[in-house]
Amino acid sequence: MTLWLTRLTPHPTSRTAQQELGGNAPHTHSLHRRVMSLFPDGVPDQARTHYGVLFRVEDTPRGSHLLVQSNLPPDPSRLPAQFGTLTTRPLDALLDALEAGRSLRYRCTASPVRKPGATTRAHYNLPAVVPLNGTAAEEWWHRQANGVGLKPLNLQSHPLDAARDRQHPATPRRDAKTTNRVHHHRIRFDGTATIIDPELLRTAIHNGIGRGKAYGCGLLSIAPAPDPA
Repeated sequence: MTLWLTRLTPHPTSRTAQQELGGNAPHTHSLHRRVMSLFPDGVPDQARTHYGVLFRVEDTPRGSHLLVQSNLPPDPSRLPAQFGTLTTRPLDALLDALEAGRSLRYRCTASPVRKPGATTRAHYNLPAVVPLNGTAAEEWWHRQANGVGLKPLNLQSHPLDAARDRQHPATPRRDAKTTNRVHHHRIRFDGTATIIDPELLRTAIHNGIGRGKAYGCGLLSIAPAPDPA
């Protein structure tokens, strides 16, 4: 199945586009809805999974833009007038060229967390999900990379603002809260790595890494790099 990578560049005069991308703290709910609006309707549930959609906001000196990966090219006609432009290309050649021992550059905005067991939570009064930072977050990334067929050669980590949202249950109970707070701790990981297992890596690129994929986390981007000396 072909994977497609799309760059959405917002129109400089579109206030809506600028607000939705929002740099390091995107408006995650509206941004997710905008991304999914680029694909056909009629999927009964799990449309993001059905279309293999992963996305990430990229901040550049020229402003923020959006990267969207999917198994179906987004439809430019579904964007509002003057919202922005879409540039789409297939990833087949890049994925087919993956070989063990080759070097690459990578980037992934992910949500590194630890989920302590019930006994540990009770003993240390910890929440069910503990965000990881600093060395602990980088150790988490090394474990993730090794699990998807990569051996990191170097790594830089950049903390980002958390992705926040409110979920509204489809059928709220009278005795329950009508909204749930969503909070995804986010760190961007950049570096170079050597490919250990090309098939594992292809699977990870298709599926994404970690949690929070509906909130702009998990998209693993790669590019060729010079082989290590």
